[in-house]
Amino acid sequence: MGLITFLSDFGYRDHYVAAVKARILQLAPELPVLDLTHGIEPFNIAHAVHVLGSVYADFPAGTVHLVGVNDLGAPHAAWLAARYQGHYFVAADNGLLPLLCDGAPEYMVRLSAGQQPTASPTRDLLVPAAVHLAQGLALADLGPELAEPYQLLNRQLRLQDNRVTGHVVHVDHYGNLITDISRSALEVIGRDRPFTIHFARETVRAIAPHFQAADPGEAVCIFNSQDRLCIGINQGNASELLGLHFDSQVDVRYLS
Repeated sequence: MGLITFLSDFGYRDHYVAAVKARILQLAPELPVLDLTHGIEPFNIAHAVHVLGSVYADFPAGTVHLVGVNDLGAPHAAWLAARYQGHYFVAADNGLLPLLCDGAPEYMVRLSAGQQPTASPTRDLLVPAAVHLAQGLALADLGPELAEPYQLLNRQLRLQDNRVTGHVVHVDHYGNLITDISRSALEVIGRDRPFTIHFARETVRAIAPHFQAADPGEAVCIFNSQDRLCIGINQGNASELLGLHFDSQVDVRYLS
């Protein structure tokens, strides 16, 4: 039996999530559906990419990930189904999948051929495709192959001999700042040299095992479970206290 995960920017106050689940029940009542979150900021592709990218690989191979974020697509109305690293994804052609897959999925089809936009594309167009895939049917049956989806440009790490420059890509529920600086990038550039981490007016000289390793109220840096450099304040909201938000710059500097 297949599994569908469901991620959206629909929120928790309205009937939109229930309508999507009702449609899945109509088509395949035996399929399990697991909610990732419906608290994605409205139309925020970067937020959706961060959440989905942090967790999809933890699910069994063959899982279908239904993404209802900015689901009318941009700048045109189109919808996609794709395979990447043993998982399936259905989403609007709004730049989300290329960002998630670091360029392009392994195989991708366009769902929108001959179809008109509806008031709820996730319910009416993406759900049938997700159910089709979760039932073990072929991706190629859903539409023509698409090689060039709509692209969004993501910031890239700036790697220099004595510096790695990255940016905040997400602020979590606790106000912790997740960056795009990976453990592997720091290891390659650092070569076991001493370093300092610079953000706002703060300087941190070590990476701790967890946020509670610092004294309450102190800034601390860790690697999260995705091996991304994160900045927090023990028992505090780092984003508010440091004045840092999405796209704020973070530098790691090495001694020569």
